[in-house]
Amino acid sequence: MQKNISVLPIGKRVSKWGEGPIYWNNLLLYVDIEGHALVQLEPETGDEKVWDLGERIGTVVPWKESKFLCAGDSGIYSFDLITKKKVTLADPEARKRPDNRFNDGKCDPSGRFWTGTISTKKKTGDANLYMLDHKGRLSLKIPSVTNSNGICWNSAATVMYYIDSPTKKIMAYSFNNFQGSIEKPTVVIDLNKIDLRGSPDGMTIDNEDKLWVAICHGGVVIRVNPEDGNILQHIDFPCVETTACWFGGVNLERLFVTTGIHKSQPEPHAGKVFVVDGLGVRGLSSVPYKG
Repeated sequence: MQKNISVLPIGKRVSKWGEGPIYWNNLLLYVDIEGHALVQLEPETGDEKVWDLGERIGTVVPWKESKFLCAGDSGIYSFDLITKKKVTLADPEARKRPDNRFNDGKCDPSGRFWTGTISTKKKTGDANLYMLDHKGRLSLKIPSVTNSNGICWNSAATVMYYIDSPTKKIMAYSFNNFQGSIEKPTVVIDLNKIDLRGSPDGMTIDNEDKLWVAICHGGVVIRVNPEDGNILQHIDFPCVETTACWFGGVNLERLFVTTGIHKSQPEPHAGKVFVVDGLGVRGLSSVPYKG
């Protein structure tokens, strides 16, 4: 670890499988997939609020007022933090793929919601990536994936980066921000060719257009230069299940990292949210769903 960088757990909650962090209105929102929970964390005080969603929830993005957009077992739905009301907007795989659920997702620079599914039976190519547009119309964007995971866009909104975890590859798609369309991808980095334990999971991007990728089963977050695929930085954590990361804080200079609990080995602070300070870069602002 570089000098002056600190890695510390925050908050009291221990999630079974923390995921999907996003910073909004000076608060960190994230999900506990296996704990069926949406969590709101005030980073400065450690205060938390928790909502039981009654199902596995893969991701959350802000929408409007007290409403948020979620994706999980029952598809894509809105959730009102005040009334606790859930309204299903789309559930494209309920009949044909009942073993699938929605997993990670984020909004593109224009506020369309991109989220994909995971085959809980680990059937290769049985899941998909979808996009919910401003009018609430769902379209298939990338078919035949297995575990749809990290997704983010560069600052110019010309490239979309995407991870299907079992491939251990980070892909770059040319992105048309006006149309919300993508073209055939290129490989940013193939982690199969690198001596690095684990698989790429959640991902974000900084103000220098470098990628930050949580390596699940690896206990590390890496910084990647998408121009040449070089790994610029490793940050180690005291637990192996590092699942996702996102920048927040007043100046978006703090990196928040979610973790999960390993099935067979006890670890210090596993399931906690960590905050990394002293990186010297900032993230990009979170984008709400604009439907």
